[in-house]
Amino acid sequence: MSRLQVVSGKGGTGKTTVAAALALALAREGKRTLLVEVEGRQGIAQIFGTEALPYEERKIAVAPGGSGEVFALAIDAERALLDYLQMFYKLGSAGRALKKLGAIDFATTIAPGLRDVLLTGKACEAVRRKDRAGRFVYDHVVMDAPPTGRITRFLNVNDEVAGLARFGPIHNQAQAVMKVLKSAETAVHLVTLLEEMPVQETADGIEELRQAGLPVGRVVVNMVRPHHLDEDTLRAAAEDHRAGVAQALSRAGLGGARRGGLAERLVDPLLAQAAEHAGRVELERAQRAVLAGLDVPAYELPLLGAGMDLAGLYELAKELRKQSVGE
Repeated sequence: MSRLQVVSGKGGTGKTTVAAALALALAREGKRTLLVEVEGRQGIAQIFGTEALPYEERKIAVAPGGSGEVFALAIDAERALLDYLQMFYKLGSAGRALKKLGAIDFATTIAPGLRDVLLTGKACEAVRRKDRAGRFVYDHVVMDAPPTGRITRFLNVNDEVAGLARFGPIHNQAQAVMKVLKSAETAVHLVTLLEEMPVQETADGIEELRQAGLPVGRVVVNMVRPHHLDEDTLRAAAEDHRAGVAQALSRAGLGGARRGGLAERLVDPLLAQAAEHAGRVELERAQRAVLAGLDVPAYELPLLGAGMDLAGLYELAKELRKQSVGE
């Protein structure tokens, strides 16, 4: 299992929720996982119901079963650049003065490639970090990354900084980052729904990642709704068996099946719902066929009817474990 798990997806597919559930699922049997946020939205804090995350790694959850730990970090590009300047140039208080003057914000704005190097670099550093005994500090690092439309450019930092620095510390940093991102240590997962637009964006994203030489992990099909009707019932709904439905309702004690009776009045809304369900099932089948053609393994996560809360997040983590995450 790759040590850096990058999670992307079209907006609205629940990529941050999936990233958080994946971090919990990976923190099993005493393992430690770092969940990293790079977009400045504090989405991780909202999901776990905590205060805004500072620019430091802190324990945020205990994995199901209590044997593993999840830490979280909200990476800030300005703070990461200050760390970088201190590491390579020993600027110290001069770096803080640059921040007050707005130079740090200016640098990360006019050179987005530099910003991405700093953000990805911080995550890659956590992947490689070891303690005094030579053991990895984190068994896995999970990155809640930008959406699918920007993920390849965000990760392909070597190309992004090629025109900015062809040698020196920035160039070397980009090379070190790409060494991790294009290795077996990394897997890029794309989150989708069984809907046409997110599935198409997932297919496009996988193609872009492959062309860039970045390692594609899995497709995570999120918010999968159950199929309540069997095949025979779906066919019956499509064929509009009004009389048979009215008689079945009458036998169930819901009034007479005669015209105008309660059972007869229930037929139209029931058939409408059944037809809608049948249409959705057919649409989902078509999108599953598209995903199957991508030749990428998949995880599936159910739609939780009560909405997403911390209990729901743990439920999704358990579902991922059932699908052999981390093994």
